[in-house]
Amino acid sequence: MEIEARGWADRFQLPRLSAQVTLRWHARLRTTAGLARLDCAVILLNPRLLAFPQELTRTFLHELAHLVAHARNPRRMIDPHGPEWRQACRDLGLADEKRCHTLPLAAPRRVERKHIYHCPQCRREVRRVRPFRRAEACLACCRVHAGGRYDRGFRFVPGPAPLLNGNILQQPELFRL
Repeated sequence: MEIEARGWADRFQLPRLSAQVTLRWHARLRTTAGLARLDCAVILLNPRLLAFPQELTRTFLHELAHLVAHARNPRRMIDPHGPEWRQACRDLGLADEKRCHTLPLAAPRRVERKHIYHCPQCRREVRRVRPFRRAEACLACCRVHAGGRYDRGFRFVPGPAPLLNGNILQQPELFRL
């Protein structure tokens, strides 16, 4: 498959991609069929795909399309499944490619979000798997009260918001310092 990827890159006149592209089986992929690493031109495939031979080639070409779209637009941030990717899919023979698969690879893990923070102004709560590593503020409050600039007054405070008539807004956007 790696040779096939290099062949496609050569046909599309992408010599840099042709020289870099590699394929690896990645056993830690649980629910994902494949993954394209744009920074190092690596296609990672879930070994459980071997149980679905009809989907193996399709997944490989799906991930290769990500690399091709990125190689064709090296200086732009592109949407992972946007028009550039769809064009690359068509060029690779996947005219009706979908963004997600429906393969029964593994049940997704449910991770408990035990770290709770709240905004002192609007009282919105944020639940996190890991604690914040740096100062985070409520983006909605910073936009409304500070003209979109970071304001320390809207930093998230550990713990749930005190109840006022039972009204708490959930999951605000974050403003990172």
